[in-house]
Amino acid sequence: MELVIEKLVYGGEGLARLPADEQGRRKTVFVPFVLEGEQIEAELRKEEKKFARAELTRVLQPSPERVDPGCPYFQRCGGCHYQHTRYEHQLQIKGAILRENLQRMAKIELPVGLQIHAGEPWNYRNRARLKVQTVPQFAIGYFKFNSHDLLPVEKCPISSPLINRAIGAMWEIGRKGGATGIQEIEFCADAEDAQLLVEVYGEVAAGLGQELKSVLPEVVGVVDFPSGSKARFDVRPNGTAEAVAIAKRKQRDRSRSRNGRAEAPEDVQPHVLFGSGELTYKTSLASYRVSAGAFFQVNRYLTEELVSIVTAGQSGKMALDLYAGGGLFSSVLSREFEKVIAVEASPISHSDLQYNSPRNVKAVRSMSAEYLQHMAGKLKPDLVVMDPPRGGLGESVVHRLVSLGVPRLTYVSCDPATLSRDLGGLLTAGYRIEQAHLVDLFPQTYHLESVFHLIR
Repeated sequence: MELVIEKLVYGGEGLARLPADEQGRRKTVFVPFVLEGEQIEAELRKEEKKFARAELTRVLQPSPERVDPGCPYFQRCGGCHYQHTRYEHQLQIKGAILRENLQRMAKIELPVGLQIHAGEPWNYRNRARLKVQTVPQFAIGYFKFNSHDLLPVEKCPISSPLINRAIGAMWEIGRKGGATGIQEIEFCADAEDAQLLVEVYGEVAAGLGQELKSVLPEVVGVVDFPSGSKARFDVRPNGTAEAVAIAKRKQRDRSRSRNGRAEAPEDVQPHVLFGSGELTYKTSLASYRVSAGAFFQVNRYLTEELVSIVTAGQSGKMALDLYAGGGLFSSVLSREFEKVIAVEASPISHSDLQYNSPRNVKAVRSMSAEYLQHMAGKLKPDLVVMDPPRGGLGESVVHRLVSLGVPRLTYVSCDPATLSRDLGGLLTAGYRIEQAHLVDLFPQTYHLESVFHLIR
């Protein structure tokens, strides 16, 4: 069937309409790897009561923005969604999607201009998590698009050069039979792309660390997370490790999921096979210890800019940093505030938070909602910074933030739907948007990061 794409929506798909039914209604159909205005040929794959999904078979009339993708695995791999258009156009798409979500879901029309912060479109990821297959023959790669079948890959153009060398090293080791027992592997590079921390999931031979080091001298440590103590993961290059078990966990922010990046579950007992179980991530603003299994931002070009957007011009007596991770923001906020309280639930990230925090930062291990409830009436921060997982803040956290009467809020979001919901509640309660930023931490994918500064 032939379709015309009306617009792109969050999730990397284009929206079109099926031919009218007997009642004259035209059901919405979603198609990936298309662009606005394109006339395409598609094959219907799934039809629900209110919508349908189709697969692109041929572009009949391409958009002038369409380009050849920069990766041989594009459309077969489940990681990237926008490689078929110019990077500048990707930014326009994301800006339009963010505005549309705010307007449609919360009736929010931005009172200020949306500031868009571009990054490097390729080789930006400092983390990549891949699936490993050892029988009937070795392979390493990501899941195929809309599948849990392995797609072997020998390179990943959105990952850093060092990580790509690590993928090549694993192919070399695996073909020699040295990867027995590995189910998944994650590579974590430092800011200079000069050191590599390797996280291995499965029952792994102790000699793997030395073998990796011999092939790749940049390896500073290899850490094994036994397969029996971890959650199941969805392995995709943009998402790396999205825990299926997250939805079942009562402690939503104890197992942080950010654009697919999930921390190791709390019952995991990692074992250092070789070298160190951590690396140091240095920026011009601060230096951070990042331990194996901990959450940290994945864009090696825009991490500093993200921190600057969140912290610049902020000062006062007390700041509260919720969902603080390893202290990405609180370490810098500490220079302009007399005291910073940083709240993080994950034991791995909380340990890093303690290590990274200067003396005037109090690291609290707690879920953010529980901490706000426990400290009701006892806190008077001048600023609250919130960087929640995809599920956002939720009604209870929004209510408790409003009850604090904080003059300034900074909301860092990785999901425009939950952002719209939460902002709707905050604006209704008397806050207004002072600044709006889109920070493109995830080029070539539909994922987007945003920062909103609010004033009461």
